[in-house]
Amino acid sequence: MRLEDRIAVITGGAGGIGLATARRFLAEGAAGVHLVDLDADALEAAAAELAPDRVGWTAADVSRDADVARYTREAVERFGRIDILFLNAGVEGIVQPMTDYPEAVYDQVMGVNVKGVWLGMKHGFPVLEKAGGGSVIITSSVAGLMGTPNVSVYTTSKHATIGLMRSGALEGAPLGIRVNSIHPSPVDNRMMRSLEEGFAPGAAEEAKKTFETRIPLGRYGTNEEMADLALFLASDESRFITGAVIPIDGGMTV
Repeated sequence: MRLEDRIAVITGGAGGIGLATARRFLAEGAAGVHLVDLDADALEAAAAELAPDRVGWTAADVSRDADVARYTREAVERFGRIDILFLNAGVEGIVQPMTDYPEAVYDQVMGVNVKGVWLGMKHGFPVLEKAGGGSVIITSSVAGLMGTPNVSVYTTSKHATIGLMRSGALEGAPLGIRVNSIHPSPVDNRMMRSLEEGFAPGAAEEAKKTFETRIPLGRYGTNEEMADLALFLASDESRFITGAVIPIDGGMTV
């Protein structure tokens, strides 16, 4: 029961990593998990599947200040406080050379992946401080640690989260708030199906095999493995870790 009586907010909570993490947090004793995503029906279904008495949800756009303020407020109204903030929401955009990349997609990717993290900490820090401190976990990517052609905006957004994380770690330390980022390799979920098709239209399975050859352990990660790392960073076992860039990539960045 590594999270006994803790309260967590998870953005991107109806998706693969978010949902797996919610399930893991609840299994480890979390008193409440508040899920945030765009799709109200998916959130309602997730809450019903997990534990309706311990799961709340808010349909929100993490790139909008008013929506982030609202999900933060609704989590506190439901559970009384927040101890863990898992800023996991993210979008991949499209696979296009920089010269062809649409401005509207740039704005969406940067809005969700970067502004969403900034707003999450902006509104979350005062609540975490009031609770006596806590843990903020940011989902970045191996794309934040290297360059990748034809996904320049996604790559840029994931580099930017490192800057936000490090600044947040320094601002949060005096408040008892730890901030760390996790950097998954390809994970076997919806986002990678989209990217595989983008890199190799009509030959997504071949793209998957190519990606796997770049991972020394020879396979994609799983949602559950990402949840295990999030659990460690949410728990007291990581109480002296802040400002850390943590790959979880099967050796891909080696």
